[in-house]
Amino acid sequence: MKLSKEFQNGFLIFLGIAIYFLIMNLVGLSDVFYLRLFNTIFVFYGVNRSIVMNIHEGNVLLANNAKSAMKTSLIGVFLSIMGLIAYSYFQGGDSYVQSLSKTFLFGGSPSVMTYSICLLFEGIASSVVVTMLLLLYWNNRMVTDY
Repeated sequence: MKLSKEFQNGFLIFLGIAIYFLIMNLVGLSDVFYLRLFNTIFVFYGVNRSIVMNIHEGNVLLANNAKSAMKTSLIGVFLSIMGLIAYSYFQGGDSYVQSLSKTFLFGGSPSVMTYSICLLFEGIASSVVVTMLLLLYWNNRMVTDY
């Protein structure tokens, strides 16, 4: 059974983010909020890879690439959130989440699910932004290539 390119690239996003955060945790930098912003690099990579694969297959319609790019990024986000939930419970549940960045969206002490739901909404929003940016980039690039 061959997996779709969206799932393959979404899984690459998940792997990149998971390895990045595990390394940050090992080094002791998991509480530094600004370093968490670099996970966008993995989302850009996976979404861009899906769009490039579509273009190489001859699929240059903007709507089809938008659908593929959004599927890729959302798969990456959902897998990452599920991984975070599993990892958080493995590390101690709510007490682990409270040890993470104190400046992240919360004033009190969030639960694992509250933290994960907020990250899910943030991930969906960033997926839309990354998809739009890459679609605009590739759309302009393809128009100039004709």
